[in-house]
Amino acid sequence: MDVIFYLAPGLIAALALFTAWRTVSQWARLRGAWTSGLTAEARCLRTYTTARGGGDRRVRTVLHHVYEFTAPDGRVVRFEEEDGPGTTLEGDFVRVHWADHAGGPDVIATARPPRHGRQALTALGVLAFLGVILVCCVGFVVTYATTFG
Repeated sequence: MDVIFYLAPGLIAALALFTAWRTVSQWARLRGAWTSGLTAEARCLRTYTTARGGGDRRVRTVLHHVYEFTAPDGRVVRFEEEDGPGTTLEGDFVRVHWADHAGGPDVIATARPPRHGRQALTALGVLAFLGVILVCCVGFVVTYATTFG
């Protein structure tokens, strides 16, 4: 029975660490695209929404955009981005920031305008919240182990 008091906080801590990794990787991806200095005019090929939830749970709708642009070397780059502006419609042209990793197929691009400070504060806020969760999980396990172990 004691295993649940170790397993539950362990799973919560693992989820917090995974979320922290995703937050940092997304922040680094956006920062890399913004600081690369490469911009292009991209066309919005498609917009669509996805919905999650329903029934007894809250429904969350996410707007997706599919963009396409031509790199200076002639490659056509197509990428998809979530949570873009609702005012961008199919056929619209937008400025995208992108980073090319040694000419390989891995191109990082975003149509979001640079907001270095806002993105950093958001990432740090999420990381601080996840840090509190992690400290609570560790504190719970240590307290349980010393009290009942």
